[in-house]
Amino acid sequence: MHYYQFNIGDYASHTRHLDLDEDLAYRRLLDMYYLHERPLNVDSAVVAKQIGMREKVQVVQDVLNEFFQLGEEGWVNDRADKEIKHFHSKIQQASRAGKASAERRSSARSTDVQPNNKQETINKNQFTVSKDTVRPPAGEPDEKQNLKILGCDHKGVLSLYHTTLPNLPHIEIWNDTRAGYLRQRWREVAIDLSKDGTVTHAAMLAWWKQFFEHIRSSKFLTGKTQSKDKPPFLADLEWIIKPTNFAKIIEGKYHRD
Repeated sequence: MHYYQFNIGDYASHTRHLDLDEDLAYRRLLDMYYLHERPLNVDSAVVAKQIGMREKVQVVQDVLNEFFQLGEEGWVNDRADKEIKHFHSKIQQASRAGKASAERRSSARSTDVQPNNKQETINKNQFTVSKDTVRPPAGEPDEKQNLKILGCDHKGVLSLYHTTLPNLPHIEIWNDTRAGYLRQRWREVAIDLSKDGTVTHAAMLAWWKQFFEHIRSSKFLTGKTQSKDKPPFLADLEWIIKPTNFAKIIEGKYHRD
């Protein structure tokens, strides 16, 4: 995992007794545990070196003894394991939603009436995205409203894209075509996450945050895969939210590097 929720109050209530070195060790141990999703080495000296505290072996050992449990494969943390399991269940849930959406689109194409040329014309009413905000298309519900059928939060998703994936192309123009793609993907995710017919705005943005973190872990999508005869591929938001690409990303087809 490249992202995990951090509850400040919960953390503080369990760590007020730690000194600065112990607090630093615990945070670094958690970060390493979530990043690699596996037990920590049984040797505290090795672990101390891995988190950049090689001269604080006893501190690291004390923190391991208090917050982790020594198992057959190494030091484990039950709370972190539950969060990791929950994260992967969400990814699998989204993957199923992507597959179901692809099947629906495939079925719809067999019965769709071919549009005429006028219908195919792209709306030229475009607008510029500022550094912090973007105006949704006319008629889009305000994302601040507590809607039972949740309106697409264009501003929120774009903000997450820019902050989570700063090395990918910045969105300068948000036209109706791009907005349409995002609205469709937002609705698919909302339907999949909804249990009683509704899903919270916070839960939706949390899903998109994890989705962009998932993209950030792909060398191919972030331009880190070298090629002899052409420049590295670099994904952008429009490419990401196109139906086929969206489903493939969720299925992990660009994470096999």
